[in-house]
Formats: sequence, C-alpha cells, structure tokens
Amino acid sequence: MELEVASQMNFDYSETQQMVAASAKDFAEQYIRPHIMEWDEKQTFPVELFKKAGEFGFMGVLVPESLGGSGMGYHEYIAIIEEISKVDPSIGLSVAAHNSLCTNHILSFGDDEQKKRWIPKLASAEWIGAWGLTEHNTGSDAGGMNTTAVKDGNEWVLNGAKNFITHGKSGDIAVVIVRTGEKGDSHGMTAFVVEKGTPGFSSGKKEDKLGMRASETAELIFQDCRIPDSNRLGEVGDGFIQSMKILDGGRISIGALSLGIAKGAYEASLKYSKEREQFGKPISKFQGIAFKLADMATEIEASELLLHKAAFEKNAGRKMTTLSAMCKMYASEVCVKVANEAVQIHGGYGYTKDFPVEKFYRDAKLCTIGEGTTEIQKLVISRNILK
Repeated sequence: MELEVASQMNFDYSETQQMVAASAKDFAEQYIRPHIMEWDEKQTFPVELFKKAGEFGFMGVLVPESLGGSGMGYHEYIAIIEEISKVDPSIGLSVAAHNSLCTNHILSFGDDEQKKRWIPKLASAEWIGAWGLTEHNTGSDAGGMNTTAVKDGNEWVLNGAKNFITHGKSGDIAVVIVRTGEKGDSHGMTAFVVEKGTPGFSSGKKEDKLGMRASETAELIFQDCRIPDSNRLGEVGDGFIQSMKILDGGRISIGALSLGIAKGAYEASLKYSKEREQFGKPISKFQGIAFKLADMATEIEASELLLHKAAFEKNAGRKMTTLSAMCKMYASEVCVKVANEAVQIHGGYGYTKDFPVEKFYRDAKLCTIGEGTTEIQKLVISRNILK
C-alpha cells in the first residue's frame, strides 16, 4: 500500500507553476538585479518597482480574479517569493508582507463591500499595504498591546503606536489590530482598516536596519484618529484570533523568503567554489568545501519539501498551524546557516560587498525573527503536539 501511494506522488511544478516561476525570475533579473546595492546602501524603498510588480500580477497572487487578482494558490505564491528573494530578499519580504498580511487579512475577514472597496487597489499595487500588530513593548506578547480603539457613536477613536511595520511610511492603507477590551484578553482586540491621509494617522521613525534595507520598516502613530465602524474587520474582539490565522499563511511567506535566500547563497557558493582555485585546483575539490555544499543542498531540499507540504494543506483549506510553524522555523534557521557557510566558502571575498553572499548574510537573520521568532514557533509546535 505504501508503495502504491508513493508512486502517485508528484513533486514537479505544473506547467502553470513553471511559467509563474519563470516570470518572477525574469522580473527579478530585469527590474531588481541592476539596483540591489544602490537600494540597500541608501535604504530606498522602490515604490515604482512594486507598481510594476502589480502589472505582473505579483501583488495580488492569492486574490480571486473577480477582485482584480491573479487567482493563484500557495504553490505559485511560494515560487514568486522564492525567485524574487534569490535576487533581493528585501524585495521578496515586501511582496510577501503586502500579499499575505494586509491584503490577505481583508480578503479573509472583510465583508463583500470592504473587499470591493480595498482589494482591487491592493491587488494592482495602486495601493501598497501595511499590517500592524507589533508595538514597542509587545513583540511576542501581542496581548499586552497598548494601542486602543474606543467606540464613539458610529466611529472608533484610535490612540497609540505600532512598531516595526513593513511599509509604515509608504503604505497607502494599513490593517491594524488594536485593543478594544482588557489587556491580555485574547478576545479584547479588534482589527481595523486605516487609510493614509486619515486625520490623526501618521508614520514615525523609519528603522535603520542590518539587512532587508530596501524593505521599509517604520512606526504607525495614532493620535485621536477617527475611523468609521465600516472600517472594522469582522466582529469586535476577534482581531487577535484573526491575526493568528493570518500568521499561519504569513509563515509560509517567510518560509518562501528563507528558501529564496538559502538558494541564492547556495548557488553563488556553488559557482564560486568551481571557479576559485587554491593549490592548483578548484576549492570545490576539497572535501571541507564539498561537504559544506552537500549539507547546504540537503537542508534546502528539506526546507522546500516542508514548505510545499504546508502550501498543500493551506490550499486544501485544512488547519496547518503546526506545519506552518515547522516550515517557517526550519527554513529560516536553514537560511541563516546556509548564508553563514556561503560567506565562509567565499573566504575574505565573502565579507565584501563585491559578492552577493555578504548581503544574503545580513538579510537572512530577520527570517528567524519576523512573523514569530524561532522560539515562538517552537512554542506553537510543542503546544500542538502535546495536546
């Protein structure tokens, strides 16, 4: 029976998925690669690039065609994020955050009117999306948030600030989760949509980061910011529960981002090891280097399989909280390890900005932190397997 099931397994991309991956690869080579270090050094968030990505269908990957999106699933989504991240992870991160957090939250929990109002603009990248959960003093402890929304007639008044928000300055629209009940109550938070230009809504400090420097990270500030009740997503008190479901899919995004980084660093190392000679032969001929490459290739393969299993479950509409935590945790730790070994294989050159592995090394670390640290993933996994 096991042999019969195994013979039916298909690990190949479909023709459509291959075309999507090829399109993302061409996009990255043409529009991203020439500008990588310029954007990185200046911390430029290239808004026009994302408008172009919208033309390619990369900013509404999971959005139905009826709402202006590409109508694709998570396997295609992984392929897009992976191919972009192999060239520049910071761009991959922003594409992922726009798709899986802001857009997907409205798509998953908005009513028909809200979807029609906001989703087409996000899917085309006419609007860039942000998503706000984290605050200065509440990283993993989201339940302790201080930003509040108080009902006043048919409006809500928001006060507080969100921190480490992707597209915090340049975003045209933000989904924010704020406290509407008691601190620490998982049913005491609610999700709202706030549009740029709303009185009392502004951006604050832009972070000066180690890596992912072309992906903008900044504060969102609310000072007596009034929004109508029609901007509320779902029921009052459901914001935290919604967020946890959104993060399940978001962790597939970070897994795909991690996979792209790992592949980019590995491919650069493989190429370099065949070209760089020491003692009269390519360094790939030395077992010390060859074994590093073998480990890198194996762990990348394992990451990819775990990631696509999570995507399969997500596409099928099944609960995949444990699996998404596993793929995010494993792939992110692998990408840090692979990037580290890539610098080692390049030796002194790997420590310079003349070779791509230096940037992969800096970019990789965020993957073990963003959208739930490695430690939080282990907490999620252990709680689920010990039920």
